[in-house]
Amino acid sequence: MAKVLKYSLGVLCFLLAALHLHAQNTKVGARIDAAQIMVGDQARLFIEAKHNTAEGQLQWATIPDTFNKLEIVERSKIDTIKNGSEVTYKQRLLITGFDSGLFLVPSFAFSVLPASGTPYTVQTDSFPILVQTVAVDTTKGFIDIKGIRQVKGSWLDYLVYIIGGIIFLILVVAVVWYFAKNKKAAMPAIVPQAPKETPQEKALRLLSALEQKKLWENNQPKEYLTELVDILRYYIEERFSVDVMECTSDEILYKAAVHKEMSAHRLLLSNILSIADLAKFAKAQPTPQEHLSAMEYARQFVAATKPIIVEEPTQTQSPQS
Repeated sequence: MAKVLKYSLGVLCFLLAALHLHAQNTKVGARIDAAQIMVGDQARLFIEAKHNTAEGQLQWATIPDTFNKLEIVERSKIDTIKNGSEVTYKQRLLITGFDSGLFLVPSFAFSVLPASGTPYTVQTDSFPILVQTVAVDTTKGFIDIKGIRQVKGSWLDYLVYIIGGIIFLILVVAVVWYFAKNKKAAMPAIVPQAPKETPQEKALRLLSALEQKKLWENNQPKEYLTELVDILRYYIEERFSVDVMECTSDEILYKAAVHKEMSAHRLLLSNILSIADLAKFAKAQPTPQEHLSAMEYARQFVAATKPIIVEEPTQTQSPQS
């Protein structure tokens, strides 16, 4: 019996020593920076816990948003300070109250889950806080609300606006001066355009240039007549919008015959094309007179088909009676 009692006492002492060791290794505390506040004011509540992470895990206390007519309006994050295996945790809470009276800030329980052994809790201390209202002297009457009071101003109050206005005016003057100075240089010079060459003027110019080459005089009659006919082909296309560049002589004459403006001058074209075809296909040698006649017929065709511009008569006002 004595041995059993002695054994039981030994186990109890061991458990108490282990519990005391845990209590020493995990410590929690809380403090507040004001014992009393006015209604709506705030007090700061500081919570701190020290724990050895090598011996287990600490679970932070569950703190509700409201307790005993006090409210938490702000929570900071939990700061961590490590010193080897020992870690210090800190958090700041802002609390307030909207009812007057003496209220209790409760204790908050932290759970410790040791690596081996039974979980246990450690708690912070609780303490009271007094929430007071503003004292009102009921012996004095009510005081009317004061009206809006006019504050005297000076020109210094408008200094920023004055400086801004001056800078804006300077910028406007600078922009106007810049564009006025560079207006003449920026405007492109107006180059008078030469009047557009008419199809008749172009054809006559090309015929004169062909005549100056003196091809048939230098034993190049085929080249001379080919270029002369090509000049007429281009003229017909530009003047009458009739496609004749790839047409044979017969096709050109047919299109001229059915065309209202060219039909009256078909014979001139026929004389030119006949001389050209003899030189190209029959390999005949046109006479100098035929060369001169072909050039003359071409000029006559161009001149005869020049469009007639009809000017409308100007209206004159009848004299007033």
